[in-house]
Amino acid sequence: MNSLWSMNRFRRLVRAHRMLAAVAGLAILSAVVVGAALFQPWRLFTSSSLNEALPAAPFAASSGPADKPAAQGSPPSTESGPAAPIPTSPVPAAPVILSSGSFQSQEHETTGTAHLVKLADGSHLLRLENLASSDGPDVKVWLSSLEAGGDWFKYRSGRYVDLGAIKATHGNHNYAIPAGTDVAGLTSVVLWCDRFSVAFGSAPLT
Repeated sequence: MNSLWSMNRFRRLVRAHRMLAAVAGLAILSAVVVGAALFQPWRLFTSSSLNEALPAAPFAASSGPADKPAAQGSPPSTESGPAAPIPTSPVPAAPVILSSGSFQSQEHETTGTAHLVKLADGSHLLRLENLASSDGPDVKVWLSSLEAGGDWFKYRSGRYVDLGAIKATHGNHNYAIPAGTDVAGLTSVVLWCDRFSVAFGSAPLT
């Protein structure tokens, strides 16, 4: 009788331990899946590259007079006179760099140069040149009113303009600045990991 009771108790203990082990295993697996989705650790070993040219500049109006076609049916003129001016070729309106600065590393090693550019049509864009940084989840490009470098957690407390997700970890990129944005007082560019609120790197705009 005692042997049968002991055997049943042992079996119950074994089943309980198996259930606990299954629950613990499921909890660990869930934590691994959630952690992988959030942190995406494989991005430590990935990178991408993109090289964009500046947008094509519009052409300024030609300074030469337009050629007028001869009237239909009229004979060509034989009168001698001063030579007609040669029309000049249109000159492209060049973009203007308003401010620029070099990146400094913060959470991740980051190098390259940022330029705030005004185009001929009056619009603005941010250009990143020779960028080299790290990959990460939800990395954005910000224009910030706070100075570059120092404590990266400060950037949420200042004025910032989110220009969208970073296009690549390396290369030369253009980021359009929304029309109507007051660029005055935006003194830095920040590569911002929005998911974990850390700055990968930043550059002053001076």
